[in-house]
Amino acid sequence: MTEPDMATGATTRRATGNLPVELTSFVGRRQELTEARRLLCAGRLLTLTGVGGVGKTRLALRLAAETARSFPDGSWLADLAPLAAGELLGETVAQAIGCPRNDLEGLREHLRGRRTLLVLDNCEHLLPECAALVGELLAAGPGVRILATSRQPLHVAGESVLEVPPLTVPGAPGAVPAAPGAAPEALETAPDGLPGPALAPVAGPASGAAPEPASGTRSGAASGAASGGPGVVAAGAGTDGEAGPGAGLGPAPEVLSEAVSLFADRVTAVVPDFTVDAGNSVAVTRLCRRLDGIPLAIELAAVRMRVLSVEQILDRLNDRFRLLTQGSRVAIPRQRTLRALVDWSYDLCTPRERALWRELSVFSGGWDLEAAQRVCAPDEIAGAAVSDVLTELVDKSIVLRREQDPALAGLPPGEHGYGARYDMLETLRQYGEERLAESGRRTALRLRHRDWCRELAERAEAEWFGEHQMRWLARLRLEQANVRAALEFCLSEPGQAWAALEIGAAMWSHRLSWTSPSEGHHWLERALAAETAPGSARAKALWVDAWLVLLRGDAAAARPLLEECRALSERLGDEADLAGAVHITGFAALLAGAFPRAFTLLEEALERRRALGHRGHAWVTLLQLAMAAVFMNAPRSSALCEEVLETARRERAEWSVSYGLWIVALDRWRLGDAPAAAAMMRDAIRVKVRCHDHLGLAQCLEGLAWILAGEGARPRAAELLGAAHMVWRSIGTSLSGLGHLAGLHDRCEQLLRRGLGDEGFTAGFLRGSELTLDAAAAYALEDGLLLDAGDAEQEPGVAAVLTRREREIAELVARGLSNRQIAETLVIAQRTAENHVENVLRKLGFTSRAQIVRAWNTRQAG
Repeated sequence: MTEPDMATGATTRRATGNLPVELTSFVGRRQELTEARRLLCAGRLLTLTGVGGVGKTRLALRLAAETARSFPDGSWLADLAPLAAGELLGETVAQAIGCPRNDLEGLREHLRGRRTLLVLDNCEHLLPECAALVGELLAAGPGVRILATSRQPLHVAGESVLEVPPLTVPGAPGAVPAAPGAAPEALETAPDGLPGPALAPVAGPASGAAPEPASGTRSGAASGAASGGPGVVAAGAGTDGEAGPGAGLGPAPEVLSEAVSLFADRVTAVVPDFTVDAGNSVAVTRLCRRLDGIPLAIELAAVRMRVLSVEQILDRLNDRFRLLTQGSRVAIPRQRTLRALVDWSYDLCTPRERALWRELSVFSGGWDLEAAQRVCAPDEIAGAAVSDVLTELVDKSIVLRREQDPALAGLPPGEHGYGARYDMLETLRQYGEERLAESGRRTALRLRHRDWCRELAERAEAEWFGEHQMRWLARLRLEQANVRAALEFCLSEPGQAWAALEIGAAMWSHRLSWTSPSEGHHWLERALAAETAPGSARAKALWVDAWLVLLRGDAAAARPLLEECRALSERLGDEADLAGAVHITGFAALLAGAFPRAFTLLEEALERRRALGHRGHAWVTLLQLAMAAVFMNAPRSSALCEEVLETARRERAEWSVSYGLWIVALDRWRLGDAPAAAAMMRDAIRVKVRCHDHLGLAQCLEGLAWILAGEGARPRAAELLGAAHMVWRSIGTSLSGLGHLAGLHDRCEQLLRRGLGDEGFTAGFLRGSELTLDAAAAYALEDGLLLDAGDAEQEPGVAAVLTRREREIAELVARGLSNRQIAETLVIAQRTAENHVENVLRKLGFTSRAQIVRAWNTRQAG
């Protein structure tokens, strides 16, 4: 190679550098490329970090190619992977950039005065040597920029670090993640998203069952999947890959995610006629999700499509390290199989880091520092040192650190969340679990993890009724996967089912920690079958399980549980669980519509609960007693309702306050004060949304519908009944089994059918049933008329639930602009525009841009 012609300014072949030609298409990474380009422009050293196989090298090479014109003296790649030691580092870099001398001074002299980009790939095993060399090379002149890839930062002055995440993967609304060690998809197979057998559909209005709501949300926008890739069918796609105004004819929007697009692209190389379509998109999405969106793992799985179907690959993923073994022969050895890649990361860790990696694998869904210190204190690591080793694993991209958003946790504005939380990609967690099993310590760590979960559940039960109620709800939602993992261990490990009884029963006070009452029942039913010893743990689990099945509307299943609980409690002389049996028997009578009997039993249970000093239990019993009083028009109803609300407010238990608002609202409505009742019902809904209380939300939507129906707002009431029906179905509960509500529901429906006619009522009911949860809550909280998500004849007021910026976005979507064009018009980032479009779809309950177009055009025409 020759030097550039400085006299003429001509650039010879030397200036082109040595970047390799791309052999496969580049998919996604639009946001990361934009941010990396900005950082490289603002500084002179950028390090791309991330877990092995996440695509750091590919991103670095694409960035170098795209910025090549900014470096007239060339963009050069130095691959450091083959180096076993740092002694040959200088020589390797010199050879890569064409420097005749391989000593440090020679490299500096060669680079002095040049505008060049040096890509140092795979620095993680030579960190001290690379850091020293980079510092010297940057000192050679201001025109030198360095782009490094490493599993941890170089820690050099002036370094910018960009963590490369896995590719975006569609989310799984309602799915229950399988616990570690469980059978594949053990908790994901029921079509209603709940564990255990599928639930029978709940009957809709007289004209037939309402359709299932269409989900308008997904995890991970399709940021840059180049038209979805050659194997993706995307009817109506816009020019830059997102759905255009004609969307809705092809597969679901999640098919255009980066991970799915990469899989489709790579599969077409081995199976040319393969496409991702409506028939296989669910399986492909699950495959990419279970592979954590890691490009290397996805590409290795794509190769298997020569002989296996997507479903067959999914069935074999529990042994992913044996399955994903046929990589490219031209790749470096550690990138030819998934195991070799992770082995490399493991070998780069110190003994203490390896030990903690292994022990952290018992967690599922993440952990915080306190949990790590409680569970993971192996012989090599003192508890106080866990923090230091955990930091080292974060630095090496083995562990991911995430800050918790208080709003997402359901905490009120101004309150702090639980701080930093940590997690591992499932691929790395499974590897750690294999290593833990090899060490012979798996059972010991699982027992420690179980004990931590048991203590957590016990603390939550003891402290739930008070000022920390919302924090406990948020905390247990965060630990949902860990509790599931502990329960699965207890139910699969001989002699441990007693602990599953204790954990499952303690969660009664936080039923929101389950996806639905059906999930809580799923665990307790298994635990009761496995642990039959007649002790107090069984007695408690019996009344808790009876309560959960009653919330599902299954009174027949609750009856034998309560009978056994009462007999066992009396035999044991267990006053606490006898109170539980009386309480839930009274609740069963309430649901059956036997209000006088319910009132008598609940009054007895309240006395028992108060005598035992069980504040939380007593408040729940008081609430149900007030419900019985309201539904039977008892003289004491108003006083009881006010006591429910005032007690919850005095304890500063916000979730409980929402139930107090609900029952007082019903009492005010009973007394004829509809405006006050509707206002209180909406206040309750605001809390239900924050704490993800779907059962409570359904009750509030029902109650608001009853109130509005009597005030002449009949179309709106019909739509709210439909929205409530959608929520009941989503949690696997049948309103027919909730007699205390079913009677008022039926009266409301009859009133609406008389006022609207059967056809008008059914149309409104179906419109409401097609909403998402968020859209249903938003609709209940505003005063405009609901829009039919699939009808071109929209009512005015479509913009009522949108912010000013979201209305601007909807206007531009209606004009046919793509996300990229919207971003350019409003001078915002494309990802910001994508997020705004997602919010508009979610708030309006829509699933495609075409629906926005129709709604907005009709609004303007009106």
